[in-house]
Amino acid sequence: MTEPERTPPQSAAPQEIETGARHPGTATRGLIFVVAVAWSLFQLWIASPLPDALDWFTVSDTDARAVHLAFAVFLAFLLFPAFRPTARRTLPTRAFGIAYGLGGLALLALGAWQVAGLERPGEVYAALGAALLLVAWPLLRGRDPLDRVPAFDWLYAAVAAFSALYLYLFHETLADRAGAPTEVDLIVAGIGLILLLEAARRVLGPALTLIAAIFLFYTFAGPLMPDLIAHRGASYPRAMAQQWLSNEGVFGIALGVSTSFVFLFVLFGALLERAGAGDYFIRVAFALLGHLRGGPAKAAVVASGMTGLVSGSSIANTVTTGTFTVPLMKRVGFPAHKAGAVEVASSVNGQLMPPVMGAAAFLMVEYVGISYVEVLKHAILPALIAYIALLYIVHLEACKGGMEGLQRAVGGTLRGRLIAFGLTLTSLIILAAAVYWGLGWIKDVAGERAAWIIAGLLFAAYLVLLWIAAREPDPEPLDTDRPLPRIGPVLLSGMHFVLPLVVLVWALVVERLSPGLAAFWAVAFMIFIVLTQRPLVALMRGTGGLLQAAWVGVWELFHGFATGARNMIGIGVATAAAGIIVGTVAMTGLGLVLTDVVDTLSGGNLLLVLLLTALISLILGLGLPTTANYIVVATLMAPIVVELGAQNDVLIPLIAAHLFVFYFGIMADVTPPVGLASFAGAAVAKADPVRTGVQAFAYSLRTVALPFFFIFNSQLLLIGVDNAFQLALVFLGSLAGILAFTAATQGWFLTRSRHWESALLLVVAFTLLAPTVLMDRIAPAHVSEDPATLTEVVDAAPDGASLRLRATGLDLEGREVTRTVMFPLGERRDDPLERLSEAGLDVDPEERTRIRTVAFESPAARVGLEGGWEITAVLVPAERPSPYWFYLPALALGLMVAWNQRRRDPPAGPGPATAAPTLPA
Repeated sequence: MTEPERTPPQSAAPQEIETGARHPGTATRGLIFVVAVAWSLFQLWIASPLPDALDWFTVSDTDARAVHLAFAVFLAFLLFPAFRPTARRTLPTRAFGIAYGLGGLALLALGAWQVAGLERPGEVYAALGAALLLVAWPLLRGRDPLDRVPAFDWLYAAVAAFSALYLYLFHETLADRAGAPTEVDLIVAGIGLILLLEAARRVLGPALTLIAAIFLFYTFAGPLMPDLIAHRGASYPRAMAQQWLSNEGVFGIALGVSTSFVFLFVLFGALLERAGAGDYFIRVAFALLGHLRGGPAKAAVVASGMTGLVSGSSIANTVTTGTFTVPLMKRVGFPAHKAGAVEVASSVNGQLMPPVMGAAAFLMVEYVGISYVEVLKHAILPALIAYIALLYIVHLEACKGGMEGLQRAVGGTLRGRLIAFGLTLTSLIILAAAVYWGLGWIKDVAGERAAWIIAGLLFAAYLVLLWIAAREPDPEPLDTDRPLPRIGPVLLSGMHFVLPLVVLVWALVVERLSPGLAAFWAVAFMIFIVLTQRPLVALMRGTGGLLQAAWVGVWELFHGFATGARNMIGIGVATAAAGIIVGTVAMTGLGLVLTDVVDTLSGGNLLLVLLLTALISLILGLGLPTTANYIVVATLMAPIVVELGAQNDVLIPLIAAHLFVFYFGIMADVTPPVGLASFAGAAVAKADPVRTGVQAFAYSLRTVALPFFFIFNSQLLLIGVDNAFQLALVFLGSLAGILAFTAATQGWFLTRSRHWESALLLVVAFTLLAPTVLMDRIAPAHVSEDPATLTEVVDAAPDGASLRLRATGLDLEGREVTRTVMFPLGERRDDPLERLSEAGLDVDPEERTRIRTVAFESPAARVGLEGGWEITAVLVPAERPSPYWFYLPALALGLMVAWNQRRRDPPAGPGPATAAPTLPA
């Protein structure tokens, strides 16, 4: 007898995939709202300078992680039902219930047997067995309502929150008996892990729960594993001490980053959206690009890119912008699945776009050991050329279909538009320069009072921009039977939304504040805008209703707080559950074993290692969200990529390996059959989800190719780019290369391409994107110098340069190894030994080739250097021709293909061009 299909209820909107599908009664909904707002207020408090200034309610990092997870799991059980509304079959969920039940019975039997034998852990196992049976009951029963919270879920939420808060409530006691947990400790830790895994299954799907459970099994079953991956195993008390009762597992780095950085950036995006910035970005994009060929699709790309500046969620981005853009794309001729795919591809790429990248980007700060500004610097060029290439894809699709744009509001000459654009761009550059040097002068002159002066100037700028916006009439809806809005009024209607972004970028880049503190000040300014913009606009327009406008501002603020917290549930649960995997790798030494396994499978071939890493990311992406995918693959594979690269004489910067994993991790939201952003885009476009996902993946091929290029050409990450001329060469060359790659994969350049033309364009793309690879075949990039020159090389290196050296010593298993490594040095110092020390490398002052110690978690430690090793060579740049000479033959080859296609000069598309339509009614 086959199982009947479950039809997803109409109430399960795409955005509820992330924020919860339950719609309980008024009282429960009010409680959820209050808890979500309390979570946001707690995060703002711990990020602010107030606890230290007032010396009140100061929360340590470990305690903050416990409270953060408590909020996440409590809301997870209240908002996410045991059966996902989008699932058409209940069998997989029931299978989890059967597994929980069998595990519970086994633990009850083990506990009873040990209690009968008077063995100590018996009561612990019995309690865990009872907990598993309780969790299994709703899954076996097969019913879980969406209109109320069942009693069992209230129980799970309360117990899970208490288990997470256990570290906060009993922190000092646990510290006093570190390594010797009591039975109560073990029961709380075990039940906490069980409920965390169930929360992850509800919020994120079954994949992360299964993977974490497998790693837990590996923790205990080490002696039973094959010899290649066997280890001595861990007792239950030791495993719980690692996974729950310390900050090594669940409460480790990943959850710490979610607590310290990610929440505030997500809250910042939620408040901007609540204030109306999302709608403003969409209008600007349509006013600028809507009239072009395939204009709505190009506007969708730009709107998603601007929304991606402040939103690290691809699903939220898809739903927010897609609601407006997808119907208009269909209007000008895009098929439904292609319209959805364009929105998905552009929204997912929003996680690549600084300054607010996906949550995984904040994890790089801890995993790579560099500042968030450095992460942004390395990520900006690939993100820009990826977005420009997506615009080009949309243009090619429009050319293929003979599409036109939407109707302009007002005509105008090309010359006039170019002059207006040039004046606007010049004005912005002058304004940015005036702000930068003007504020710098104020800081030099005013000293400690500069902060108050700058705050006053910021407030004045806000009032002026808001006054300008108030003079413009309220915008008409985009879906009316009217021409596109004029660019000038649209730009002026929301310029004050740019100010919080300016505050964020200034705090990060100029003031060099921590990401958490920078986000706090940006959120604080955003709170001020949400509370004041409506009353001030009413006052400036003289329309009255100030109290009503003020109340709307308060309402929007608290709903922004609640939305930000609900958007964080998935990230909080994902980072905590992925911590189980990180804790297992640290406890069992699996990372060292995997290096040997991957080396054996790949035969030491770096390209095969990269392909294997990409394949693992894509496979895990079938069931894991981006953040969890990044944590798993970065923990297991990123160090291996760096290690095997060094063995192949390819020095791969650690940030390049992590960005490689990050890029393939974001494809988790695209890849069918379970790409969540593809599902959201298909729902908006009313298209088939799998077909939409396949098309979105095809549009994202440039995102798949870019990581391979920047692994072999780190200049794409602005590593080794020392001057403006070199920056211009790298940007223009890589842009031309990615456009050539896009034209080749789309089968259309100036017209439909023949196969040999696409092949030549791929050669052009490879040459432009990785000229250093070709030059390395002719002459080496670096030569070895005597290790005695170490201090001279360090002293001569410019700010932010990387040190390359070769060292020999014993690894953790007592084998003699030689490693060629590269790590950043930071800013220049008078004493080169001090500069080395700041990078984590302490060398003997007398015998400067011997490493005395390597600082824990330092840049030197992250690339695998150990104390007691001997430096055998220092690598310095070799004298060789510039690799940019390869640009000339590549560009000549591209021009030859263009000339050949122009010579054929076929019709513009397969069908007649359509007239420019107006916006639909």
